[in-house]
Order: sequence, then C-alpha cells, then structure tokens
Amino acid sequence: MDILFAASEIAPIVKVGGLADVVSSLSKALRLLGHKVTIALPRYRALDSSGLMMARRLTPMPLEVDPQVSPGGPIQVTLLDGRLSTGVELIVLDVPGFHDRPGIYGEEGRDYEDNARRFSLFSRAVVELVRQRARTGSPFDIVHAHDWPTAMVAYLLRHQQPPMPGRSVLTLHNVAHQGLFPKDTLPYLGLDSDHFRPDRLEFYGQLNFLKGGILAADALTTVSTTYANEILTPKQGERLDGVLRTRTNQLTGIVNGIDYAVWNPMTDPAIIARYDAEDVSNKGRCKSALLQEIGLEIRPDRPLLVSIGRVVAQKGSDLLANAMPKILKGDVSVVVAGEGDPELMEKLTAAAAKAPERAKFLGGVSEAVVHRLMAAADLVLVPSRFEPCGLVQLYAQRYGAAPVACRTGGLVDTIVDLDAALETGTGFLFDKPTATSLLGGVQRALAALTSPRWPAVQRRIMRLDLGWDRPARRYVQVYRQTLAS
Repeated sequence: MDILFAASEIAPIVKVGGLADVVSSLSKALRLLGHKVTIALPRYRALDSSGLMMARRLTPMPLEVDPQVSPGGPIQVTLLDGRLSTGVELIVLDVPGFHDRPGIYGEEGRDYEDNARRFSLFSRAVVELVRQRARTGSPFDIVHAHDWPTAMVAYLLRHQQPPMPGRSVLTLHNVAHQGLFPKDTLPYLGLDSDHFRPDRLEFYGQLNFLKGGILAADALTTVSTTYANEILTPKQGERLDGVLRTRTNQLTGIVNGIDYAVWNPMTDPAIIARYDAEDVSNKGRCKSALLQEIGLEIRPDRPLLVSIGRVVAQKGSDLLANAMPKILKGDVSVVVAGEGDPELMEKLTAAAAKAPERAKFLGGVSEAVVHRLMAAADLVLVPSRFEPCGLVQLYAQRYGAAPVACRTGGLVDTIVDLDAALETGTGFLFDKPTATSLLGGVQRALAALTSPRWPAVQRRIMRLDLGWDRPARRYVQVYRQTLAS
C-alpha cells in the first residue's frame, strides 16, 4: 500500500511526547513490511537544524483561502522532500509564517495563540497534497492522521467535492487533547458556517478538531485495547464518549510498541556498559555511572527508583511528590525527570531536597539521559491517573527495570501484575491514583527486589516481545479492512 501519515511530531527531531515516537517507529515498521510510507510534517525550525537533507520543490503549492484569511490571494505553500534513514519519505509543508518558531504547540507551558490557524492551514495543505497525488493517477491508498492537530485532514477529505480517492484512518493518542477553537476558525479551514452544527464540528459552543476527525475518518484506532473501552465512558471520554459510541464498530485498540534499534541495552550508545537478558551484570555499572553523573551517593546496592515523563496531573506527578517523603524513609534512591506544571515541578524539587544525597529532580533531560536512567533503574514509577498506552513502562521492561504503575489504560495491557511468589507477571500494578496506593506498590516492589527469584523475574521482563512488528501488522489489517469496506 501507499500510505500517507499526517502528523505534527516525529522523534527524535520534533517531539513533545509518545506521539512522536509512534509516528517514527510505526512508519518504519510498515516500511519493513513492504509498504510505501510518506510522512507530511509542518516545517518547524528544528527540522532545519536537524541535519536532515531536504530538497525544495521549485513550484509552490497554492492554497485557495477565504479573502478574509489572505486578502492577497492564495497562500503559496513551499514543499520540501526528504527521506529518513529508515527509507520513509518525508514531505515538509512550509505554510509561511506559521511554524518557523521554537515550539511545536507553544512555549513555556503556554499554547501559541494562533494554533487554530496554524493547524487549520497545515491540514488544508495536506489535503491539497493528497489532491495533487490523485491527479497524477497514483493516489495514496490510506491517509493516516494522528491526533487533533491533523484530525481535520480526515474531515476535509470526507467533505471534499468531488470525493477524494483512498481512505482515512485517525489514531487517537490522547482524547484529553482535542483542539478546541472559536467558530471564527472555519474560514481558515475553508468551511462555511453550515459545518458549525452539533452533528459536525460544534462542541459546547466551540469548534472541535478531534470531534470532526472522529466523525469523518473511515476507521479509528487508539493506542491500547483498554483505553479503547475507557474512552467510551463518561469518566474517560472527555465529553466525546457519546460521539465515540456512534463509531464503536470503526474503533480498534492497538497497543504501541518500541523500536529495538533505538531501545536496546545490548547496543545502546548512550549507556556506559551493555547488557541483555542473559547477563544483566553491567546494569550495576550503569547505575553507578548515572548516580555519579547526577551527583548522588554512589551505592549500586541501593535500589534506584526512577520516574520519567511530563510533570502534569495526568501523569500523577502530584501523587509522586506526596509519596516521596515516605518512599525516602527506606534505603532507596529516587530520580525524577521531566518538565511541565511549574507548581508540581516545585513540589518535586522540594521533596527531593529533603534527601539530597539520595534524591534529585532533574527537570527536562535529553533523550540520551533518558536512556541512561532506564539502564540504571531498578524500578520505574508510572503513577498516571489515566494513560492511553504509555511508552515509559515498555522502555523500563526492555532495560530490565520493573514498572510500578496505576491500573489504568494501556498500563493494564502492557503490565501483568506480579504474583506473591514472583512466578508470573512483568511489573507491579496498584489500584487507585492516590499517594497511598503508589506507596503500597513501591513497598511491594522493593520487597520483591530482595527475593532470590528476582533475577528470573528480570530476565522474564527483558524477554518480552515489545517490538513494533506485531502492532504494525494490526494496522495493516485495519487499512485493508478499511479499503475493502
């Protein structure tokens, strides 16, 4: 098949979260299965400084827009062609004045005020790209949009006249982020006020990009089986549960994977010593090196607990801050990395400061440091209140660290709770998103680390099949079913 990804992020060049990893890794896995994959991205400043070779097309792509949007006539979109090392094609769309800035969605915790215009025009440009390909006689078979920034691609394709060839798939990476904007966004999308209705884009007085994509896409996927069921409920559906229930037959949950070329302790260039499931002895060297790097007491025999991710309420950062004083009463080291809510970052900093020789809040860190944290960790804490899939627990398992996670979403699908005898299971689940439950999970995990059976548990965790091959084949099934329907 000839597949177009429409996305707002790609790892490691422009990344906010797991969406970027999925776009990069899934496109690669589909390519390895023999499909042609092209990724359409906005032209961010980071792409120009990434070293990626791109060729500018000499002829710009005119984007017909409402005169109130562009009084000077069509917007001339510049296209640049590139190719990733994985063989995946890249088309970078330069909508003048809208993406040449430091951030993707915003800076310093605040969204850009013109995000409605930025992603409306980008979606229009992707649709025009699809139209041009169709005119050449070799249309894309599948247009796969990812999350709210490109959800309107599916909507615009559905409402084109004449209809476009090919089918659209929308992946919901996190329905908490929907792209809510004022009604006056419609002209940037090239749509009239007839689309601002409850059965289309209107959503509690605003325009909802994600709702439009959910209603229009030929198929919907989300990033775990449990989350696919959770978003059909008022508790987890973020007010879109009713809309999603109308598309239940088109919704498929597919658990994310990880790229073994990037996440592999046997070949990882970011860590000081390599290891694998058959011999994990060098994990202790990785721990000592990491503790020295960040300035904590070097005690490789002391359990190291790590938490990595956005510092926000969804990820349970407040639960961790509240539980840390009691966790640190034991003989453990704790390292937290991530950035986000300033108030929660202050709480984590203060909690770590009470045991400066054993605990540290690092703030935002590079990808290389994330790899070293995984290689050093004994336990990785994932106290998310909700989690569509989560990748941190998969990275942890790959690097021989047991995840300690709240029983929700994709964490349920990727972690089997260890039994008391440690004979089955791949991590530790606790039932409620509270500091007390998190503490209980940590205490249970710390007790397990002292068992003579722990090395066998560690080997079992590291041998899990966490790669992208199986999920990619599931996506191919969705594509084929969509084309046949």
